[in-house]
Amino acid sequence: MEAIINRLSAERLERMRQAGRVILDSYRALDKADANVVGQCLAHQGTFYELEHYPQGDVFDDETGAQYYYHAHRPDADEHGHFHTFLRATGMPADVTPVPYHGAAERPEGDDAVGHLIAISMNAEGFPTHLFTTNRWVTDETFYPAAGTLRMVELFKVDHVFPCLAVNHWITAMLRLFWPQIRALLKARDETIRGWQRRHPGEDVFEDRDLEITSIMAIDVDEQIALVEAALKGMAVNAAQ
Repeated sequence: MEAIINRLSAERLERMRQAGRVILDSYRALDKADANVVGQCLAHQGTFYELEHYPQGDVFDDETGAQYYYHAHRPDADEHGHFHTFLRATGMPADVTPVPYHGAAERPEGDDAVGHLIAISMNAEGFPTHLFTTNRWVTDETFYPAAGTLRMVELFKVDHVFPCLAVNHWITAMLRLFWPQIRALLKARDETIRGWQRRHPGEDVFEDRDLEITSIMAIDVDEQIALVEAALKGMAVNAAQ
């Protein structure tokens, strides 16, 4: 990933740098209240149950079409739960179209269309550990190709105080800081789908319960910020020569 980050434009790197600062500032604000990202989503929600969405009713930004929720459904000792992030039809670029689908399952279309962007795995301490993508059936999304989904990632923004302003700024910034990883994961997701279809001809790959996670990658906020700073420093040195 270091080599990929080093090849990014100065504009992209600066955007990632600013996102990293937002993430760290969100952690600072939460830590002052002895809180964390996950805890804020679960606060005042009663008992934490697997498969339930938190906070109840999900988080929406009506101005941008962004949506997210937190839950757990994978019995993984290293994961407390994960966030699913989406962009709804109201926030999508007009020229983005879904992956063609000829199966029997119903999927949201038109004004109800929704694209799953990326999922963020969280540990018990409330910090992110992995990013991953999923098959269509997992979140009942419409399902858009990688290129279109990546355009949606750029538009994801939650900018209000429910359930917590720091959490909303954090999750928005996560999709900015880890843009290169998300791009790679979305491409890998589509490759996984195509490969699965080749190996299972005649089956509806998008509804196959044997295919859930389509790509996954470990992440580290501090390491990513350091790589971005190093890349920008390298650009400055080269420009001065």
